[in-house]
Amino acid sequence: MNHSTQTRTATHWQRFAVPYEFPVVFTEGVFDPDNPALRDALCRLEPAKRHRAVFFVDDGLKSEPPLVAAIQAYAQRHAGSIELACAPVAVPGGEKIKTELHFIESMQQTLFDLHLDRHSYVIAVGGGAVLDAVGLVAATTHRGVRHVRIPTTVLAQNDSGVGVKNGVNLQGVKNFVGTFAPPFAVLNDLQFVLALPERDKVAGMAEAVKVSLIRDAEFFGWIERHMDDLATFERGAMAHMIRRCAELHMRQIGQGGDPFETGSARPLDYGHWSAHKLESLTRHHVRHGEAVAIGMALDARYSVLAGLLAAGEEERICALLEYLGFSLWHPALERAGTDGEWAILQGLKDFQEHLGGELTITLLAGIGTGVEVHEIDVARMRAAMHWLKARAAD
Repeated sequence: MNHSTQTRTATHWQRFAVPYEFPVVFTEGVFDPDNPALRDALCRLEPAKRHRAVFFVDDGLKSEPPLVAAIQAYAQRHAGSIELACAPVAVPGGEKIKTELHFIESMQQTLFDLHLDRHSYVIAVGGGAVLDAVGLVAATTHRGVRHVRIPTTVLAQNDSGVGVKNGVNLQGVKNFVGTFAPPFAVLNDLQFVLALPERDKVAGMAEAVKVSLIRDAEFFGWIERHMDDLATFERGAMAHMIRRCAELHMRQIGQGGDPFETGSARPLDYGHWSAHKLESLTRHHVRHGEAVAIGMALDARYSVLAGLLAAGEEERICALLEYLGFSLWHPALERAGTDGEWAILQGLKDFQEHLGGELTITLLAGIGTGVEVHEIDVARMRAAMHWLKARAAD
């Protein structure tokens, strides 16, 4: 054997596990100077240190007293633990911050100018879009600055705020640019939720219905029994709904075996394949929660037509969603694409492309039981959409 021409290969496997943990705090009056929750969260690793922090605040928030002044007063009260690197910075709320990369660059410039290091804090106060964008900035600055989320909407408190994803949109594709990066801490303040406009309160309930449908039949039953309280935004019902929904999301992320979605499945995204596309088709005039409600109704009917879900259960689901305040049809659902096909169906391809691998869609095998399928019958899905449209017209 000619050893000079022999190919020699050695493979060394590098393996390590990185544990993640962060507190999710449910409180009221997070910026009340007498409330230690935020200070304690920032000091949990280095109790004696004075921590530099930058706050990015959703400019749509209207609070009494003014939110910026409240943050500054809180930092002043706890000056031994918190140093504001600059005055709180207002950023656009809603999808605008996720669709214009200028805002990402501007926030990164702020952190650069302030010489923030990896032990400093980037604190986002706002809805899910603000948390997503600020989280991306924090995760990509110095390869990771500590990020604290203070969600201010129902949807952000019960779902995205406790997750591990950050991202912004590009070329009309939702969350095309992003990272998996867990936050340092999450603080949910019920007072923000109770001050929301009615539409935003309703929209956030979609995620609670969703997670109950695929993970917890008992929780779905609780929502049904308390739908009057939820429809009128009663404090105790809203608090329980948000907390239980967040707990179920946290359980899936922590115990589901794939927190960073390395596989082909997105088990928490029931109703989302069409919801993401509907948001895009309406240029986000339909809110995320509103689109998810429609997507859940559509996939519930499809589940019945596919023989997975007992007939009549889709009506039960739709009735609950409507009672909570959702409309379950939008004309954009039947808008034609360039190929003459309903544009909404492109959402199936977009959903698969986002993760890669085989198409994986969560449907229902029963209330509280999600099931993954890898093929969607387009004719059957069209039938489900026709049913949804006819039902809305009744």
